[in-house]
Amino acid sequence: MGIHINPNPVKFRMDRASEIYVDKSMIIDVLNSAACTSQRYVCVSRPRRFGKTMATDMIAAYYCRMNNAAEEFQGLRITQTESFSRYANQFDVIKLNMQDYLSASKDIDKLTKILQEDIEDELFEMVPGAKKREDRSLSYYLEYAFEITGRQFVFVVDEWDCIFREYPHDSDSQKKYLDFLRDLFKDKGYIALCYMTGILPIKKYGSQSALNMFTEYSMENPGEMASFTGFSEMEVEELCARFHVDMDTCRQWYDGYSFPGCSHVYNPKSICAALTSGIFDDYWNKTETYEALRAYIDMNFDGLRDSIVKMLAGERQKINTGSFQNDMTTFETADDVLTLLVHLGYLGYDFERKEAFIPNREIAGEFVTATTVQNRWNEVINSVSRSDELLQATWAENEEKVASIIEHAHLETSHLQYNDENALSYTISLAYYAARQYYTIVRELPSGNGFADLAFLPRRNYPDKPAMIIELKWDRAANTTIDQILDRKYPEGLSEYSGSLLLVGISYRKEDRRHECKILKA
Repeated sequence: MGIHINPNPVKFRMDRASEIYVDKSMIIDVLNSAACTSQRYVCVSRPRRFGKTMATDMIAAYYCRMNNAAEEFQGLRITQTESFSRYANQFDVIKLNMQDYLSASKDIDKLTKILQEDIEDELFEMVPGAKKREDRSLSYYLEYAFEITGRQFVFVVDEWDCIFREYPHDSDSQKKYLDFLRDLFKDKGYIALCYMTGILPIKKYGSQSALNMFTEYSMENPGEMASFTGFSEMEVEELCARFHVDMDTCRQWYDGYSFPGCSHVYNPKSICAALTSGIFDDYWNKTETYEALRAYIDMNFDGLRDSIVKMLAGERQKINTGSFQNDMTTFETADDVLTLLVHLGYLGYDFERKEAFIPNREIAGEFVTATTVQNRWNEVINSVSRSDELLQATWAENEEKVASIIEHAHLETSHLQYNDENALSYTISLAYYAARQYYTIVRELPSGNGFADLAFLPRRNYPDKPAMIIELKWDRAANTTIDQILDRKYPEGLSEYSGSLLLVGISYRKEDRRHECKILKA
């Protein structure tokens, strides 16, 4: 075994021995269908701490001809498939972590030189008699080794995009790096499979990918890799039962990413930390400072600020991801910035509806921190700081105070479009930010003879809190909102709820910009 060629599977063994290990071995079944075909180039991009490196350790352990996959994978689901024996231990594996090489290099030329020397040294041990020539590239020696041994290679490349993240403005080095990868991989018969993983999709130049032979699976569209992107709902439920942790609270904190065919996806880092510590907290965000997020959301693009405030209020924002160049500096529109935040994991993305959203309480807290720390987002600062006061006033049925706080929230968001009930609803949703600790908030809840504008349903571990139905009216008296709630029998939408219920009517008068509130205990 070598360091880079046919590495020892010790990391995979340590992963399996961990207190929490979730079986994601079926990704090998997907890769086996691509191996030794024209689809053998696979690039999977995910946010940090989403299990990318664990996947590379497992994939290398499976394909490496020096290992015993039957023993290493005993008890995992992949062993029950027809494809398991097809390629188990059939190839020479070259496993690379590009971040390690970047850390050891001062420039891209040094990186590629060290990498080439490391692999060549091990290749020459595999193929006695091979002679080194200064004018030959790494791909030449790999082709030579393939011709001599008849064995193809599986490349497993982790952190492939590190240069785009650490040297985002060095376009010359980026192009040199991509040229190196293109020469190493493109149309090479010695490659049985190339699996690359990183945070960013492959860099575009214009409308073309720089490595267009790869099939890409990203946070925007993970395709058949969706179930391997994070922890599924079922996997988290099983873990919560094992650790005796409340699933509803876990869902509130960490659920939210959603893909076609996999509608509830959890961040593995946060789940593991919460379950092993027994404390729900912001774990994923602590692996990177809030300044990284703030640098992007403070960018001066038309509509970006409005979109962030809207999503903080629990709404979704339609975005066009097509112009994003898959780097961290080339931004032309607000949509480009939001698309980057999708790939970084700060936003979820609904592929079918083309909408971005803040996925859960943990990530929402990071947005709040990033927008409030330097007093540049007054609409967020004031809404969040007074949201607990607003919630307490609502529970106390203090109509004047509720109207006053919401009126101030309106003034803070006056730069936003604010001329209909839809815009009013997300301004009020932001004002009730503190309620997310206690409630599941539902817009357009089917109820009786219509849809309630906002419904606040108490979470299972807060049975003492009243449910709330909030009806909004634009340029109408607050009394009419309560009348509508009763006339259309909106409380029937909560027929299975047996606790107390508050009916809250909020209206805005366009003429004098005044708000009114009426509260009725049902």
